[in-house]
Amino acid sequence: MIVYHGSIMEVAAPLASLGRRNLDFGRGFYVTDIREQAERWAKRMGARRLVSPIVSVYDFDKEKAKANCRYMRFGAYDRAWLDFIVASRKGRTEWQAFDVIEGGVANDNVIDTVEDYMNGRMSAEAALVELSKHQPNNQICILSQAVIDQYLHFVESIIL
Repeated sequence: MIVYHGSIMEVAAPLASLGRRNLDFGRGFYVTDIREQAERWAKRMGARRLVSPIVSVYDFDKEKAKANCRYMRFGAYDRAWLDFIVASRKGRTEWQAFDVIEGGVANDNVIDTVEDYMNGRMSAEAALVELSKHQPNNQICILSQAVIDQYLHFVESIIL
């Protein structure tokens, strides 16, 4: 499958260990199979730093990764996803039990709900009702350098 990484630089040789720790699915290399999503992120980062946005393109052998690695997939904005995101953003490290995690992004459309739940201003039930109003985007976090080295192959970078 073709996946994309939005940034302000070409990332021909991704490193799992350079990601920020308290992100949705932990410290890893994040890609998406939605090109427009990667482009939006790259443009956002480029605008902040006043540099050209770049999307790096990869071929990811998802099926082999799923068959040979510890692969977790969240198919919806559900309670399991919500609790995992909150745990990660609070610094817990449940993500370390996996090599790859796939699921919805806690993006601008849903982050207020996630934060309200995280901070006790909203019950889980109310948060799930709000989250159900949104269609998840998709992100794949590759947490293992071995997975990157074996199953993710750089194709090209595109300057936007």
